[in-house]
Amino acid sequence: MTETTQRQQQFERGKAVLEAVDGSAGTNVIDALGDISPELAHQVVAWGFGEIYSRPGLQPRDRQLVTLGILTALGGCEPQLDVHINAALNVGLTPQQIVEALLHSAVYCGFPRALNATFTAKKVFAERGVLPVE
Repeated sequence: MTETTQRQQQFERGKAVLEAVDGSAGTNVIDALGDISPELAHQVVAWGFGEIYSRPGLQPRDRQLVTLGILTALGGCEPQLDVHINAALNVGLTPQQIVEALLHSAVYCGFPRALNATFTAKKVFAERGVLPVE
């Protein structure tokens, strides 16, 4: 197998995982990189999703919980949180579980970051027409 063929196979595997997890939101991010950094787009898909997200060690919902916690702790990642909150809903997390995870993050990364993440979740829930509280 040539390096080009292997690179393309990793990309195709990653694209399938990306679409299953993130839907059109993930594809939109990749498309937006096309004119500025197609290599970054390739690496996000091939490595991030083709190699990491496709590993068998964690279920997709668990990967999204980890991702939400990390993005919240980093701060300033609201656009990425938007994509991954949508992904969390796509892989079976409930709005209540997402809100609880973001509340839990306040203990470790502070209220300002947890608030920003929670307001991002509120926006996503409104766009999707889902309620976070029963």
